[in-house]
Amino acid sequence: MYAVIESGGMQFKVSEGDVVRVPLLNAETGKKIDIDKVLLLSDTDDVKIGNPYLDGASVTVEVLGDGKDKKVTVFKFKRRTKYRVKTGHRQQFTEVKVAGINPGE
Repeated sequence: MYAVIESGGMQFKVSEGDVVRVPLLNAETGKKIDIDKVLLLSDTDDVKIGNPYLDGASVTVEVLGDGKDKKVTVFKFKRRTKYRVKTGHRQQFTEVKVAGINPGE
């Protein structure tokens, strides 16, 4: 069984036991939280698609910790004008482990 969930405006395909990096969540390490923005549930033959979300369905995840991704360099350049700007960005994330998928109905 797998599910497609939404977290932080991004979509993730998860199944039980997966470890996923989602955009930063406001949760403590070791805590279990429910994500109720489930877009799709699929069991071997049965597929449920939400509009946009499935009612009653949720995915339980355990928070493993927070961190920052590798630095992404942003370089802006315009020729013949001596315009150069170099900046960097490190996106914050929360690493979660999928504990269970609740189909609801």
